[in-house]
Amino acid sequence: MVTFVTTDWVAARLDSPDLLLLDPRRPMKYLQGHLKNAINLPVFRAFGIDGKLLPPEDLARWLGSAGLDQQRTPVLYDSPEGQNAAMLAWILEYLGRTDVHLLEVFYEGWVAEKREVFYKPVEARPRTFTPQVNPEMRVTLAELRDNTKAKLVDFRSKEEYSGERDMDGKPGHLPGAVNIVWRDLVGTSQAMLAPREKLEQLLTAAGVKRDDHIVVYCRSGPRASLGYLALRQYGYAVRLYDGSYAEWARAGLPVEV
Repeated sequence: MVTFVTTDWVAARLDSPDLLLLDPRRPMKYLQGHLKNAINLPVFRAFGIDGKLLPPEDLARWLGSAGLDQQRTPVLYDSPEGQNAAMLAWILEYLGRTDVHLLEVFYEGWVAEKREVFYKPVEARPRTFTPQVNPEMRVTLAELRDNTKAKLVDFRSKEEYSGERDMDGKPGHLPGAVNIVWRDLVGTSQAMLAPREKLEQLLTAAGVKRDDHIVVYCRSGPRASLGYLALRQYGYAVRLYDGSYAEWARAGLPVEV
């Protein structure tokens, strides 16, 4: 499970050789300001031109190119609304890392505290990343198609869920899925996640129970990764369907509106 850390915790370790600070935002955002020694690792590059997550061996090379290996602890941060860091955190856990740390406030919160920021890109020193894939973190299309017991949670907008907004030529949602809008998971005052109490209220209203085996999805994975992060942080049994609605629709499988 991801360990959330404070700005003080990160500030005290910015020069530690045992940590690797990773900024998963897009390069333009990174160049507008980043933390000291942070390596830019844009999470969109973890996906191929077909929108699918790269194979584990390619993800391992991508992470290694940023300087991550088994000896360095990854520390992530993000800007609102947190999808980049959530997706990268999930990828790292999927590849077997159990030491992922995440700044509990957004980069903008770091700035608001008048902490030092940098603008020049930091050059990565490539290392060898060895993946140890944990398949329990992920659900594939084949698994989900045959799974009638999972509690499906759709983290897209209400309009996408209801079919009012169609982005895939097949409006609606996966059969039996309930909807929680991903933006409702984000905290206030630059906090990465809303408090446990709010999440519990959202889940109760959606009919999700503590003992459910939950599968989360959105359209292509990043929004649902924030849902995965929140649910896992608060002790729920959850897996991510990263292929999400776009893959389901392309496969011609039934949907509900």
